[in-house]
Amino acid sequence: MDLTRATTRFLSIAGLCLAFAAAPALAEMVSIKGSVVNMRSGPGTNTEVLWELERGYPLQVLQRKGSWLQVKDFENDTGWVARALTSKTPHHIVKARIANIRSGPGTGYRIVGKAERYDLMRTRGAKSGWIRVEGRDGIKGWMSKRLLWGW
Repeated sequence: MDLTRATTRFLSIAGLCLAFAAAPALAEMVSIKGSVVNMRSGPGTNTEVLWELERGYPLQVLQRKGSWLQVKDFENDTGWVARALTSKTPHHIVKARIANIRSGPGTGYRIVGKAERYDLMRTRGAKSGWIRVEGRDGIKGWMSKRLLWGW
């Protein structure tokens, strides 16, 4: 191999390595494990309560500070929650106004129920752009991932 081809190959491989290194990491997700947890304006119990979040509510972790997590919800609201009040139990929240719950992972399957915006769904599995869910009312089925937010 001549020097020009070797140099070109090296630069191509180096460019790929840089592209992979610059790619964003998968977002870390948590869900609320307490029955009702305060999302606060800062990392401490002496800061303003912005929202009350219920059990299962999914959040994306933005940063950590001591025993606190700065988080973002599906509407891009940010705040802080105590890390001890979160878990790694996967949940999704419905972001569509109304969403069908189906008996299988696709629009060809029958509708077994409906969910509304802000409904929390326990994540039970995933397949080809579909999420297997269980609602608080016990209904189980599949929902299109594009109608949900979480993991």
